[in-house]
Amino acid sequence: MTQRVDPHALRGFVGDLWDSRIVPALTQYIKIPNKSPLFDAQWAEHGYMDAAVDLLASWAKAQPMAGMRVDVVRLPGRTPLIFVEIPGQSTDTVLLYGHLDKQPEMTGWSAHLGPWKPVLEGDKLYGRGGADDGYALFGSLAAILALQAQDVPHARCVVMIEACEESGSYDLPYYVDHLAARIGQPSLIVCLDSGCGNYDQLWLTTSRRGLTGGNLRVKVLEEGVHSGDASGIVASSFRILRQALSRLEDETTGRIKPRELYADIPALRVQQAKRTAEILGDGVYAKFPMVTGMRPMNEDLAELVLDRTWRPALSITGIGGIPPLDSAGNVLRPYTAAKLSLRVPPTLDAMRCGEFLKHLLEENPPYGAQVTFDVEKAGNGWEAPALAPWLEQAVDAASRQFFGAPVAYNGEGGSIPFMGMLGEKFPGAQFLITGVLGPHSNAHGPNEFLHIPTGKRMSMCVAHVVAEHFHAGNKGLA
Repeated sequence: MTQRVDPHALRGFVGDLWDSRIVPALTQYIKIPNKSPLFDAQWAEHGYMDAAVDLLASWAKAQPMAGMRVDVVRLPGRTPLIFVEIPGQSTDTVLLYGHLDKQPEMTGWSAHLGPWKPVLEGDKLYGRGGADDGYALFGSLAAILALQAQDVPHARCVVMIEACEESGSYDLPYYVDHLAARIGQPSLIVCLDSGCGNYDQLWLTTSRRGLTGGNLRVKVLEEGVHSGDASGIVASSFRILRQALSRLEDETTGRIKPRELYADIPALRVQQAKRTAEILGDGVYAKFPMVTGMRPMNEDLAELVLDRTWRPALSITGIGGIPPLDSAGNVLRPYTAAKLSLRVPPTLDAMRCGEFLKHLLEENPPYGAQVTFDVEKAGNGWEAPALAPWLEQAVDAASRQFFGAPVAYNGEGGSIPFMGMLGEKFPGAQFLITGVLGPHSNAHGPNEFLHIPTGKRMSMCVAHVVAEHFHAGNKGLA
């Protein structure tokens, strides 16, 4: 009879590995300012990305993994990729994915914290990139090492860690094509770059919104002029920009106006949203550091979940052409620019949404002003296929065993272009999309942290599912 996982031994092995080898390595990783190429155009010259790749690849090579091969793959002019192959006891393949590039610093960190300053406080490791998503390689290999320590069989495993996810994964398709023969045909894809509604149970991500966006620029003058002289004659570029944005968004409610940017929400996802609202209650919005007196945009918690996961929403993430307050003179400025980030429903074509956005914003500009919108990014969303019975049972059993509560399901508002890409390339694969980004972990913002107990439990759950995948494959179910 095939060896099954001993949960007690698994818990001890993974916990010790995290404490002795993973947390120290993540501490070193956080120190490296390896910002994604979108935020560091000179990433290759600066060398930080290579330093992070070397750290993770060296750690992987040092692990006592039977038959493992670790390669750093470098295509010309592209960010590097770590590719790990681990032979198994079947020819089936499990693909595990993560990324190591980071978001920029962001302001607002507590005085004793910082983006490149790892700080361990209790169960939390603070610093940029630990939870998003530097832990993925460590967590993945910990799961497989734990199985091998118990002589529990598993399928062949492939681990891919990319270095431009935060820039839209534009290099990744080239690597997937380049490595197609070595990747094979995975029947299970595990992604650890997602969120969790709480730290009390395993959360499976059922969908990710797509993303399009770029730079909107309104120019009215060749150079700035005295505001007392020109105001009333020359329209403010800021006001015209507001008008353009009002074509897209209702500034009173935040609702996106064009119907072309919406999609039908499947009935199952509506049901899951209601269940998520029941589990989390006010936690649906309380995890955000809203100022005193601030209320969420909707009183219906289930609708808030759907607004975050299946409906379009606009964020202005940057402003150009506006001087800081302490150097703002009485000048009617020549232009105003804004960086737009538009989340779109999981099932829409993000590139077409970007094209629609460009036409909407540029058409018939007020007063004949120069209004341009340059699409900077477009990544499709993703909706998970229905879970196979074996996987549905495995994730629930893992959650109950290692978290002490049943598995929960939720969509995510953020984007992982890789998921849609793999969904198209491997239409028959099952997906386990999860992560450690829970309440207040604040990825992309100040005081980002990794909740270490959740990282450990995540490794245990992945180990359990990979083991169950092998058994399902032997029965012809995977």
